[in-house]
Amino acid sequence: MISKMTKYSFILLSGDKESFLEKLGALGLVDIVRSAKPVDERSSQLLSETDSLRKAIDILEKADGIAEGSISTSDPKADVYAAVDEIDAAKAALDKAEQDCKRILPWGEFQPEKISALERSGCKVRFYEVAKKQFKESWNEFAPVTVISDDGVKVRFVTASDAASDYNFPVPGIPAPEMSGKEALAAKGLCEDRLKTATEKLLCLKSSLPALKSSYKKSLVDLDRYLAATTSESAAEETLCIYTGFAPTENDSQLKEAFESMEDVFFLREDATVEDRPPISLKNNKFTRMFTVLTDMYGRPEYNGFDPTPYISVFFMLFFAFCMGDAGYGLVLIGLGLLLRKAKGFASFAPLVVTLGVATTVIGFLFHTFFSMDIAEWEIFAPVKGVFLPSKIAGYDGTMVLAILVGILHICLALIVKTVYATKNHGFLGSLGTWGWTLLIVGGVIVGGLSLGGVLDAAVTKWIVIAIGILSALGIFFLNDLHRNPLINVGAGLWETYNTATGLLGDVLSYLRLYALGLAGAMLGFAFNDLGAKVLGDGAILNWVFFILIVLIGHVLNMAMAVLGAFVHPLRLNFLEFFKNSGYEGGARIYDPLKNTAEEENE
Repeated sequence: MISKMTKYSFILLSGDKESFLEKLGALGLVDIVRSAKPVDERSSQLLSETDSLRKAIDILEKADGIAEGSISTSDPKADVYAAVDEIDAAKAALDKAEQDCKRILPWGEFQPEKISALERSGCKVRFYEVAKKQFKESWNEFAPVTVISDDGVKVRFVTASDAASDYNFPVPGIPAPEMSGKEALAAKGLCEDRLKTATEKLLCLKSSLPALKSSYKKSLVDLDRYLAATTSESAAEETLCIYTGFAPTENDSQLKEAFESMEDVFFLREDATVEDRPPISLKNNKFTRMFTVLTDMYGRPEYNGFDPTPYISVFFMLFFAFCMGDAGYGLVLIGLGLLLRKAKGFASFAPLVVTLGVATTVIGFLFHTFFSMDIAEWEIFAPVKGVFLPSKIAGYDGTMVLAILVGILHICLALIVKTVYATKNHGFLGSLGTWGWTLLIVGGVIVGGLSLGGVLDAAVTKWIVIAIGILSALGIFFLNDLHRNPLINVGAGLWETYNTATGLLGDVLSYLRLYALGLAGAMLGFAFNDLGAKVLGDGAILNWVFFILIVLIGHVLNMAMAVLGAFVHPLRLNFLEFFKNSGYEGGARIYDPLKNTAEEENE
């Protein structure tokens, strides 16, 4: 499956480029390319406007709560920032009010005016706050002490004395509370109301999101067009360093948070399109991932194409096993794959070799061949002879018939895949020609199979074939391009019919190579077995030595040639027959994220 990609544009104004690239490398997720554009007053204005719009949109999208109304505004961006400033100011005032309450409430209810009146009459009231363990009753000797509160941690008390007399207390005093507890709570309530009002205003501004997003998109277009139109020849002394990168959309949240934390980096984010030609990352399971190396030999799909790896994984494995066709060789491949797990530089291929070995063993068993010996003749396998492939099917060699049937299935699947993705990319009406050929070939194969199997009688088969022919002809000859002259459509349909009729038979017959390669390997192996048996003769010790050498060397050479053929020809069947009939086009760039090499090696 082709991973959906997000396009990122990073803009650095004389920033630390090496540091920026190092941070991207640490993330290990961004496939990056670089270009340069000049900086001038216009580009700076566009950058600033785009960035402020993006931040305003983020603010509204992150605002929690449901708005109880909406606000009509001619400048939503300015109102958003004004609301944010008001919220920040309200939060700061509320924080101060909460600190005031925490400081004042323990002193209880009193009237600061009365304290001032006492001081005017010559009585000085002083306030103290000390740790519980520091407080001492003996302080009454200095001045009358009145404890206001004791919460077990701190003791708050006051002293009263003649303002004119000498006064020397063991601990320093603190300023008198500037208001009563009731007044502090009232001030806190006002701050809470102010914050609530500012927050509700911001929530009401959410109705402006569509307008802000529209302005943001227009700003992006203006910036992109301006930078595209500006050439380096007209550059100012300072240049604008632009990096374009791509990363899987599934990592958007992680990357957005990381990029926002980078200083002096402005970034734009948008969904990648086919026109952007993003690098291709294939997301497959553990089994199909082993065959990605085969897909890369041909080229990765275009962004709007399909990932052929799941199809290659099944059919390459099946074709490889067909070409080998020997359970003994399959067991040897399994052993080699297990040994490769410990070989430095080849361990990554071990799972693929083991998988191909298992498939070869299974197919070889069904073909009842073990080191070119027919195990159907062995008494030990008599109970399971029913699962062996019959030597003849409808009077023809069973392996040959099976190779042709698998080839027809492979081509039919390719046509179905082509139709699905043609419909996805061009719509149903834009792909009627493709639908016509798929209906004709795949539908014809299905109806033919059901008829030969006795499921459909001759009369029903006749009418179904007529219906398929009529519908297919409409798509192939008249509706292959709705925007084209009908006569041109007919001509194009006739030309495509000629190409398909001459090419399809050749494509199907190409799969006979599976039968031919398997047969050649079996015959050559049988020849070595027969030669060894003749050398063995009466079973003398020296004869045994020559027998083992002949059989061992012979099968090693035969297996080496079989493996080569079993790799090349199944690859050809996938790259030519399947890719041609499915409309697959490769050549896209492989997703290769920037990484810090040193960190990778440490891992």
